[in-house]
Formats: sequence, C-alpha cells, structure tokens
Amino acid sequence: MTTFTLSSPDIAPGSTIAQVFEFDGFGCGGANQSPVLRWHGAPEGTQSFAVNVYDPDAPTGSGFWHWYVIDLPPTVAELAADAGAKGGARLPAGARHIRNDYGHYAWGGVCPPPGDKPHRYIFTVHALSVPRIDVPDDAPAALAGFMVNAHTLAKASFTATYGR
Repeated sequence: MTTFTLSSPDIAPGSTIAQVFEFDGFGCGGANQSPVLRWHGAPEGTQSFAVNVYDPDAPTGSGFWHWYVIDLPPTVAELAADAGAKGGARLPAGARHIRNDYGHYAWGGVCPPPGDKPHRYIFTVHALSVPRIDVPDDAPAALAGFMVNAHTLAKASFTATYGR
C-alpha cells in the first residue's frame, strides 16, 4: 500500500516560509504567491482532490483559512507556482477557489500579527470520494471544509511556520 504524501519544493516541513509567500496587505508586503504543491499515493477510488492552507494560531478564535481549492481532477497531482492567483486562471481545469478568510477567491499569503510567536501553517491535500464538492461558489471555507471532510478517503499534510 502506497502512503499518501504532500510535499513542496518551495517549503520544507518544519521550515520557515519565505517572504514571497507572504500576503500583500494588512501590513504585510510579500509577493502573495502560492507555492508549488505535489502529492503522491492517493488511494484507489479517488475522484477528486481538495487543497487547503490553515493557520490555527491566528487570533480569531477559529483560526484562519489562507487558501481553499476544491474540485481538482483525479489526474492532477500538483499545483504549479502561483496557482492561487486571483481569477483561477492558473488552476487546473475544473478546479475552483473557495473564498479565503481575507475575502478573496485566491491564495491569501501568510501574515501573522507583528510580534506574535511564529504561526503554524498547515498545508493539506484531501483525496475525495466524489468528483465535485457540492457547495455554491460563494460558500465560506468552513462549509467547504465540512463537505470535504465528509468525503475524504485520505489526507496528507505538512506544517511550516512564519513570523514577523
């Protein structure tokens, strides 16, 4: 049996995230580019994938969703550099962004409050038992997460940190 894994040539597990992946706003001045993400070993029966990036340390009471992509075809095993650009043109055909907690349908880069301890950013890919997640285009990340978790066959994650 193959292990389901997620990796990035741009961000190693346990490493500090580079500034190019930092948000451009809210006092942050990064390039707001999403990293390359690659996965391998999805279980048999996978009909689609979802990818998300979550900060459990955000001072919101509920964490912060930086990126949520759903409806990635089962033939896709990578998101290219800056696939999270606004408008979705760099996403694989059929995939779509869910609104992140910045209110954008795109990658929302890391941007913890200045002086906070470095925040953890959890990058996750879900192998799903359905070809599409049945949520409206304006669904919040929490609703997408509910539906994704209800159809997850397997998931793979890694965590990296960022502080300023």
